[in-house]
Amino acid sequence: MTPTISRRILIVEDEAKTAATLRLYLEHGGFQVQVASDGAAGLRAARQAPPDLIVLDLMLPEIDGLAVCRALRSESDVPILLLTARTTEQDKLAGLVLGADDYVTKPFSPREVVARIRAVLRRARPAEQGKHGVLRTRRILLDLDRHEATVRGREIALPPAEFALLAALAGSPGRAFTRDELVLRAFGPEYDGLDRTVDAHVMRLRRKIEEPGTPPLLVTVFGIGYKLADDALRAFVPREQDEILARLHSYIVDQAMWIWVVHDLNPRALSPKLSGFVQAQSWFQDITPVVVEK
Repeated sequence: MTPTISRRILIVEDEAKTAATLRLYLEHGGFQVQVASDGAAGLRAARQAPPDLIVLDLMLPEIDGLAVCRALRSESDVPILLLTARTTEQDKLAGLVLGADDYVTKPFSPREVVARIRAVLRRARPAEQGKHGVLRTRRILLDLDRHEATVRGREIALPPAEFALLAALAGSPGRAFTRDELVLRAFGPEYDGLDRTVDAHVMRLRRKIEEPGTPPLLVTVFGIGYKLADDALRAFVPREQDEILARLHSYIVDQAMWIWVVHDLNPRALSPKLSGFVQAQSWFQDITPVVVEK
């Protein structure tokens, strides 16, 4: 039997009692725990030995939690759970806008923090929830096993919350989702956060996947929520079938190029062979939605 690998949690918290309590509950839950007592120490620890998740207090000496969150997000997609004594909606959203995955308001139950950590870690590894394979639209490719996102041929690093949100939208491209539906799909029924959490993550996603002068991918549907306006292909492709389809498409394109070159662009010679190519390409397009929708 393969032993379970303990996840490493870094707690960045200046209140010794709070840090000790969280450490006790996390270690009891099977996690390895490291504690840093200020922002500068937290950054050093995260860079020297990257953890699986960081529990980050906002009110820290030397470097505050928001500055630490900004610095971490500029160089890593490590999941971040904020601890905050600030209760206004704007204060909570500030961390989410900077790239945090979730937050817990003080005073809190240690059991709630552990539950939130487990939920964020599950989102960071969709394959462990039985979600395998590839989500593909015209311009977006999401590898759920490897937690990799490619947009317009460019690989983009996304933290778990943003990846989960994009996967929820890519699962049904063109469909308009309410914020509550997106929270349920992306973060699960146990998530208990602000309605505007989705807005904060969408704003960060747009900065990463949109390009100036191109039609937007993430569209606001006024009075409802959001949709992914990228529906040339549909939803989910198991990995093995995705690779087969990719090889098939490559073969069809190669054959078309070979015909083009060998016959020196002669329309009369091309017509019968191009007819076969068009039929094959049409067949490829016809079967793709069937495979995808399984």
